[in-house]
Amino acid sequence: MTLDELQAVIKTFVDDRKIGTSTENRMLDLLSESGELAKELLKSSDYGKQPFKANEAFESEFSHVLFSLVCLANQTDLRLEDVLEKSLVEFDKRFKDHHHIGSVNKKR
Repeated sequence: MTLDELQAVIKTFVDDRKIGTSTENRMLDLLSESGELAKELLKSSDYGKQPFKANEAFESEFSHVLFSLVCLANQTDLRLEDVLEKSLVEFDKRFKDHHHIGSVNKKR
């Protein structure tokens, strides 16, 4: 499935079930689901005492984050393929310039 197809499937799912909501609620849902994903990671690693191993609960929460993220992209008219392409170009430049992809503090 392509990213465009994924967006279309999720749009249809949301529209058919009439589960649309405001952009702000979509963002809060994404944050909530991200927190649940983090909790499953912590639980799976016994709060950092053991190496992390993805399990069924982590996979489930990951899918919820993905669903919420795609809903937010659809709601804000973002095409996932376009924004991912831009992100990869940006990360590539950061890596070439700084040997990592994290943000760099700029002095003014």
